[in-house]
Amino acid sequence: MRKSICVFCGSHFGNNPNFEKAARELGARLAGEGRELVYGGSNCGYMGTVSSAAIEAGGHVVGVIPSFFTDAVITSQPLDEMIMVDSMGERKRLMAERCDAFIALPGGVGTLDEITEMLTANQLGLNIKPIALLNVDGYYDCFIGQMDRLLRDGLVNPTTFKSYFAADNVTDLLRMIDGFDSEVTSDCLWKVRRESGVKL
Repeated sequence: MRKSICVFCGSHFGNNPNFEKAARELGARLAGEGRELVYGGSNCGYMGTVSSAAIEAGGHVVGVIPSFFTDAVITSQPLDEMIMVDSMGERKRLMAERCDAFIALPGGVGTLDEITEMLTANQLGLNIKPIALLNVDGYYDCFIGQMDRLLRDGLVNPTTFKSYFAADNVTDLLRMIDGFDSEVTSDCLWKVRRESGVKL
């Protein structure tokens, strides 16, 4: 079982109540299964929902947040650890270091940025960790379609997508994360092996 899960999600509430419901369910499940939640540290939007649910269920919660956010954004709940960093880039780097896997709830451009940066890190072999999309009400259908288009047009190697998957429910997503093969080969390693004649 992957013990530390980094959750990416929106810092605002959208207009679909199922998104908040999914965030609450995910936070409670992570805590109930003894998994640590690592997230962006804010109490706003779905970030506040998932962290509050984990705290209420007795889970261990780590927040990582840039120091330029106001106190009102970060002081609503008692986290086990609150780590202040200097930049958004450092935030992502530290969250990636602290976790065994990533789950993305519905979110905005910041969430999309986090997903694609971690996919890029996997592709480069910087860290190869599972990236799971909680596809509530088909929220990530268009993103998944774009990823498929990249593959069809030959802009990425299929190995990139061995570390990313989606499901519409928490149970299946956690099962996929726990079944992830950590020996997945990155794009860059694939190219090196291909060009050197080494079989995968």
